[in-house]
This record gives sequence, C-alpha cells and structure tokens, in this order.
Amino acid sequence: MSKASSSIAPLVEALAQVPDFRSRHGRRYSLAAILCLACAATLCGYSSYGAMAEWGRNYGGELAQRLGFQSGKTPSVGTLHSVFRRVDKAALEAVLADWAQRVLRQLPQEQAFSLDGKTLCGSKGQGAVETHLLSAVSHGLGLTLLQQGVPDKTNEIGAAQSVLSALVLQGRIVTMDALLTQKQIAAQVVALGGTS
Repeated sequence: MSKASSSIAPLVEALAQVPDFRSRHGRRYSLAAILCLACAATLCGYSSYGAMAEWGRNYGGELAQRLGFQSGKTPSVGTLHSVFRRVDKAALEAVLADWAQRVLRQLPQEQAFSLDGKTLCGSKGQGAVETHLLSAVSHGLGLTLLQQGVPDKTNEIGAAQSVLSALVLQGRIVTMDALLTQKQIAAQVVALGGTS
C-alpha cells in the first residue's frame, strides 16, 4: 500500500463516526459494521434490506469479520430496517461524503466527475420532502461523492452551486447536463480550480 493511500481510514473506521442512537443494552452488532455491510452490499447491487441481509449471510464469516462483525454473523432484515429507520441520515451522509473526498484527493488530478439530478421514484407519494436529488458522481470511481436534496420550489441550479462549493475541484473536470450549463456555475467551477 502506498504512503498516500495509507492515510485514508478504511470505510468501517470512518463509519464509526456516525453517532449510535441505540442503548448499550442488548446491542448485538456495532453500528459501523451494519453501515459498512449496507455500503458493501449496495456496491454489489444488493439495495433492499432483504438483499443486504442475504448478501451478508452468503459471503461467510471471514468477510463478516472484516466488515466489523466480531462473531462472523451478520444482522437480519428486521435489524437493518430498525437501524436505517432511526440512524442520523445527515451524519451518515456527511461521513460518507468526507470519506469519498479523502479518496478523491489521493487520485491523479485528471479525475472527472459529473453533476446529475434524479427524482426518487415513488417517494413523493409517501410524503417525502426533497424527493429530487442532485449528485456529484466520480467517473473513475463510480462513487457518489456528495448528494443534496433540491427543495420542491426550486431547481438544480441553486443546489449545484452548494454541491460544487463542498467538493475538491482543483484540476478536476466537471460534466453536467444542459440545465446546469449556466455562466455562474461555469465561473464557480473555474474559480475553484476545475474545468467544465
């Protein structure tokens, strides 16, 4: 492992920064291990709670221990559901965004990423707010670096300026769709050292 890459904490260590809302009594798994399982399973295409639980069971005790499960056993669907229903989502997103930025800083300067907005299918009918998300995705990593909800009464342009200000743009190429090709956004990208 190179000196540069050794300065990045493993994802499971970064996820330990997310505050654990659960009482210590009866806690079977660490929150960091549960979050790490969810990230790894999602990266492998297992995105529902049932699929995540299945993924954890299918890959055995050695992988479970590497993810942070001391016993080598992973949580059930019910445990995943109760954890993700109550976890501090803002803290989780902040930890993941910070970790992704640290990874990005270690990569060659010519890395590119794109800004793209998507509406969460079916979420508005369930009463969710900010169902439209603007995401910054690394081309090379295939990793979402940051995402932000777009308020219902606005559009992606304002959110784009906020997302860009939180990213490392020095020497990076930023791509976006036609909606975001605005003078003020291009000026912000260039001012922060990027290319659009």
